[in-house]
Amino acid sequence: MFGDIKNPQGEKLDYSFHPGKADVRHIVVLGHGVTGNKDRPFLVALAEGLSAAGIPVLRFSYSGNGTSGGRFVDSTISKEVQDLGSVIDALKGWDVAYIGHSMGGAVGVVRASQDARIRWLVSLAGMVHTHDFAQREFGMVTPDQGCMWDEPACPLSSAYMQDLSSLRSLVDRAPQIRVPWLLVHGTADDVVPVQDSKDILAKANPASTRFIEIEGSNHVFAGEHTARLVQEVTGWLATQLR
Repeated sequence: MFGDIKNPQGEKLDYSFHPGKADVRHIVVLGHGVTGNKDRPFLVALAEGLSAAGIPVLRFSYSGNGTSGGRFVDSTISKEVQDLGSVIDALKGWDVAYIGHSMGGAVGVVRASQDARIRWLVSLAGMVHTHDFAQREFGMVTPDQGCMWDEPACPLSSAYMQDLSSLRSLVDRAPQIRVPWLLVHGTADDVVPVQDSKDILAKANPASTRFIEIEGSNHVFAGEHTARLVQEVTGWLATQLR
């Protein structure tokens, strides 16, 4: 429907489209987290739930992930911010809502803080303290030699570590988010602590920001928590997009 979407490096971004009501001009863009792709089960379930509610969705894999072009070792938050900009470029004429999971949540905060084309923002277990995340998860791994979580397909690059350290934390970007914003986080998340969402919430606009904790949910909203995630996000967006 949207043809080939390529980032500034000319790398093709793989995507799937879920139609909604034919007469709407808003669309949800759905982005994944580090080592993920557009086909993570909970993301597919969320896209299908939104589509069933009449809300069209484009879920895509960032460059270097899934079957998108590019190399995984080049994947950073800063590069993915550019990827997201290219996706939004391809959606000219649509009002865009962005949903990002984990590192994709960080991408959304950075992009929305500087790109008014994102009209609604949803952060799912969003990474906020990027430097702390890098040190906590990969501080004992040698960049350009080891891998993320011992996954051979996910080599840890010095570019990735430097980018997360340079960004350090996104809390100060919260006041720059001037659109309706939903944060969702599981209390049993052992990858990105729920405190990340609470810390950025403290600096967000209280009139336009909502925070939902899902008791017992892990980082990927697995099992019974997927249905709750779909219900909460779909309900919030359906209200916002009226």
